[in-house]
Amino acid sequence: MSDERASRARYRRILRFALRYMVQAWWYELFLPRVGLSSLAARGRPARLQHIARHFHALAVQLGGLMIKVGQFMSSRLDVLPPEITRELEGLQDEVPPVAFDEIRALAEAELGVPLDRAFAQFDPLPLAAASLGQAHRAALSVEDAGVAGFTNVVVKVQRPGIDRVVAVDLAALRKVAGWLHRVQIIRRHVDLPVLMEEFARTSLEEIDYLHEAGSAERFAADFADDGGVSVPAVAWERTTRQVLTLADVTAIKINDVDALRAAGIDPGEVATEFARVMFDQLFDHGFFHADPHPGNIFVTPTPDAETERTWRFTFIDFGMMGEVPDRLRDGLRRVLIAVAARDGRRLVESMRDVGVLLPDADTTELERAMTTLFARFGGMGFAELAQVDPREFEDFAREFGDTIRRMPTQLPENFLLIIRTVSLTSGVCSSLDPAFNVWDAVEPYAQRLLREESGNVVQAFATEVRDVLGIAVRLPRRLDDVVTRLEDGRLAVDTPKLDKRIAGLERAGRRVVAAIIFAGLLIGGILMRLDDIVFGTVLMIASIVPLAHAVLAGLFSRRF
Repeated sequence: MSDERASRARYRRILRFALRYMVQAWWYELFLPRVGLSSLAARGRPARLQHIARHFHALAVQLGGLMIKVGQFMSSRLDVLPPEITRELEGLQDEVPPVAFDEIRALAEAELGVPLDRAFAQFDPLPLAAASLGQAHRAALSVEDAGVAGFTNVVVKVQRPGIDRVVAVDLAALRKVAGWLHRVQIIRRHVDLPVLMEEFARTSLEEIDYLHEAGSAERFAADFADDGGVSVPAVAWERTTRQVLTLADVTAIKINDVDALRAAGIDPGEVATEFARVMFDQLFDHGFFHADPHPGNIFVTPTPDAETERTWRFTFIDFGMMGEVPDRLRDGLRRVLIAVAARDGRRLVESMRDVGVLLPDADTTELERAMTTLFARFGGMGFAELAQVDPREFEDFAREFGDTIRRMPTQLPENFLLIIRTVSLTSGVCSSLDPAFNVWDAVEPYAQRLLREESGNVVQAFATEVRDVLGIAVRLPRRLDDVVTRLEDGRLAVDTPKLDKRIAGLERAGRRVVAAIIFAGLLIGGILMRLDDIVFGTVLMIASIVPLAHAVLAGLFSRRF
């Protein structure tokens, strides 16, 4: 099958899958409830969702490409997607089959311009890891390249041959599906899918540009240059192109390998707390964050010779999926964090509005009440404590809270897709390290600092306001005396250009009304007079043209000028 025919077949297969289950969702979730059969629709919902997720799982494994990325994102959305879906999509990344080494060799040699055995002193044909867009191999730099780079052992990432064409087809199909879904009013009210689709497309295209990834790695390293607890593999630029990326081999303990951490004398609970801090720093301080922090992309590297209390550090890898938080959005997220830390439901809702999650005209009374109830009942609980709560209580609250959210005119702002993914993955990693991990404890030190900064800003703003008011008070007596003097001398003039303009407009309108009345009077009078005196009646009718012309032309010229 030719590449073009294969691309068309792939495109149609994705669309057929989406259309099939969109029609099914319309039937069960929209049509049946409208005809009074909600209980029938709800009865088989878990089995239907599991069936859809299982079929998507099979489709993603067969097609690869961006379908794997979509499945990964869905599996991480424990907050909005039911477990029937997330469970079926777990481990999707681990099922990606590797590319034959001959194909990898051919692409790498074409990119580097030299045979592989000349580019590297050693290259392992067995992949270290296989992903949806590329795969990694261990290698060793030549003596000459190692002297320039400053290291010998490397990991070489090579893109899957033809992945750029696959990504283009997948994006075209996903854009079409997003357009279909955007026509559904209940979806369009809450999320601008075409905008989110373009955000996903941008990050996907950046992910297959290894030169961009190398630049992101160096930018990330610069952000944490003063933090000895975070490191990034160095780039071997001599052996890096758009489709081949060569990095220093920094393989260490995977962050979720609890047994290995304990064997190295590292407390998993401390790792969880520090990891949350590092990720919060990226989101709220730097505004540039690792958007794929799953356990395979973060190592814990022991540093026994370090002159610090902590004898280990985080080592981040794979900078293909990075996110940026604009300053305005970052300020809004800080306010959200402060509100959560303060357990302030009203303030949290206001912060959500500032961020753009709630539309400006949303009536948030019910949402504020729900948030206050949420903080009062579950605020401050860790995951272990939440596990002890009666499931029926959770179910009742979730139903009420979900109904409230669905009634709200909410939307998902741009840049939020990667933020949600990052927070979700971070929470999952921390919970796997320590089942008793309490996100409130991790947030509190950070939130307290933000509160102090906010208090300082309030004090500073108040001081500035006091200074300005005192300055006005000092100058006020002299200025009042000057006004009284001008008033007594008859020299006080008030310049109100907007008011003058409005008054002039009213005067023109008044003149046009008078002209129209005169026109009507002359015209009607002329018609009546023609019955007795045809000459005088005709003169009156002709004379009515003058006020008519004034009314019409005055209106035209006033609009023009």
